[in-house]
Amino acid sequence: MNKLLLPSIFIKSDTAYKDEDCKENISSGEAPENIAVKLEEAGADGIIMFDLSADDISHEKFILLLRKVTRLIDIPVFAGGHIKRLEDVKKYLYAGAHSAIIDNGAKDSLTGADIITESCERFGTEKTAVKESDGRILIRDKKSEGIVKRVSENEDIADVLSEQLTAGVTGAAITDTAFAYYEVKNKCAAKGISVNVLSSTLNFSDFKCNEAGLLPVIVQDYKTDEVLMLAWMNEAAFDNTLNTGMMTYYSRSRDEQWVKGETSGHFQYVKSMSVDCDKDTLLAKVKQVGAACHTGNRSCFYTELFSKEEASKNPLKVFSDVMEVINDRKENPKEGSYTTYLFEQGIDKVLKKCGEEAAEVIIAAKNPDPEEIKYELADFLYHAMVLMSMKGVTWEDIIKELANR
Repeated sequence: MNKLLLPSIFIKSDTAYKDEDCKENISSGEAPENIAVKLEEAGADGIIMFDLSADDISHEKFILLLRKVTRLIDIPVFAGGHIKRLEDVKKYLYAGAHSAIIDNGAKDSLTGADIITESCERFGTEKTAVKESDGRILIRDKKSEGIVKRVSENEDIADVLSEQLTAGVTGAAITDTAFAYYEVKNKCAAKGISVNVLSSTLNFSDFKCNEAGLLPVIVQDYKTDEVLMLAWMNEAAFDNTLNTGMMTYYSRSRDEQWVKGETSGHFQYVKSMSVDCDKDTLLAKVKQVGAACHTGNRSCFYTELFSKEEASKNPLKVFSDVMEVINDRKENPKEGSYTTYLFEQGIDKVLKKCGEEAAEVIIAAKNPDPEEIKYELADFLYHAMVLMSMKGVTWEDIIKELANR
């Protein structure tokens, strides 16, 4: 298990605080979900979120916030606070939390220890984190476990992380969107501590650059594989990308290094980088903030020269396009549309159709013609997508849930 830097967000009255005493808020006036996004972009390995609400209504608002945060970021979220029964654990996990943090000393209808036992039995140990009375948090994966410790501003993070049983650190000292997560992790890595840093399997000298010492970089959206732009890197730009997690290029026209987004705010946060078979071209997959193109277009490749009129075979694009039509029929009803009819009839009708189509899939699977199940599955998926639209569930939600299993 890599050692983790886990900033903590304590939520009370829709405000994000650095600690449970609520003396110092994070980025005054900014929405908690935006803070979570900025912490991820800054290089945090995950986020700990605690609910400090005193009533059930505020607790439900926290769960909605948790769901919003887990949809916006890719790093794991550990959620705790207000866990009084196993149902609360389930709500956190269903809202997208990586694991629920159960207070070992909490007492309500069940003792904290009883809830921990039930949670481990139902959801697994890797989904069940434990907060001890001294504030330390036990986190586990399928192979190991360790303690997340609170650190103060005066402590050396590398020294704490070097301890064998320490899985990570948290606390107000590292909970800041301006905290230098990558710098700290690079220092830890230099001391031989296993942390999440960007490390290339090849040196820049292994690449085949042009006569100016530059490599072309093709840039794609990491979720959709959409090609966003093409730029150039020299060794310094390559190293800065690894050290900061932000795509850095070399401008041939200005003869200088530049961080994508430093003037526009449309930063690119690197997710992965590959080199082609000849080692003369890089492929970067990134999280793009805003538009990649200086014209304001999402991609620089927005001018189509020609195209064959063929149906798209990209599964994600097909699903996305169909869902876009379904959502449009929900927002803009169209007379004569079957999708509009389903929305007008309500959820009971849609559930009935999902059940009927599921039965048709079962029947088709028992028949000898393999083509039959293809059509029945398509019908079932369409009705399931209408249900997803009704319940506000996206394909991204489904994909993330599958990826976590």
